[in-house]
Amino acid sequence: MPAPRVCVLRAPGTNCDPETAHAFNLSGGQAESMHLFRLLEQPQQLENYQILCVPGGFSYGDDLGSGVVFASQLRAHLADVVAKFLSADKLVLGICNGFQVLVKAGVLPDGAEGWSAVHRDKPSATLTWNENGRYTARWVRLKVGSSTNVFLRGLDEIDLPIAHAEGRLVARSPDVVTRWEERGQSALRYIPWAVSENGRSPAWAANPNGSIADLAGLGDPTGRMLGLMPHPERFLFGTQHPQWTRRPASEFGDGLRIFQNAVRYFQ
Repeated sequence: MPAPRVCVLRAPGTNCDPETAHAFNLSGGQAESMHLFRLLEQPQQLENYQILCVPGGFSYGDDLGSGVVFASQLRAHLADVVAKFLSADKLVLGICNGFQVLVKAGVLPDGAEGWSAVHRDKPSATLTWNENGRYTARWVRLKVGSSTNVFLRGLDEIDLPIAHAEGRLVARSPDVVTRWEERGQSALRYIPWAVSENGRSPAWAANPNGSIADLAGLGDPTGRMLGLMPHPERFLFGTQHPQWTRRPASEFGDGLRIFQNAVRYFQ
């Protein structure tokens, strides 16, 4: 079977597309880093791909907020082709800035359903400034909370690095979070690295940005879409982990599994 084609869609300021494309290629996919301007010139190109990935970085300098301008480009100029892609049996992945883009464009958390919704003035969720008010870069431990998400099949707990200033997920109301739980959309949660003697860990050890319900990633109701703030493309090999000399020897890192799962979906 031919390798699934992956569109790693970048914009001015995106800087994680080379390693993200490499991760898909390493997993058996056929990835291409495509500039948004090329897609704007010929929107129908998107139909040639099975996976759409919006990688990390600082699209448009985050001048109006993380992912805002990129998201408005998708909504204003690519609405039809994106709607067709979301409705097909295809996959969508957003990493860090890409997650911010997908949320602010209306792709997540509701997928095709949210994209076609009429009322745009009341989004159910957004990503905003970390509670500490600072750009935060460190490693986190994550618990998989969805049994239906394609990207997370066979995973339970994983380590990945984060690097963001606007990674705090907030919801319009507690009912929204309850709905995510019921529909299997609470994809990833921050968990402590270790438990102290009294059975408790510092808050910073579990949730670095103050996201509601400790959420680090969201899926759509179909399980074919995933947005996450941590960077799986930065942990493809065991030696990339800061504690690799003290961990059991492993050739590959936890992040690679996410890309492998995406490619395997089409095999």
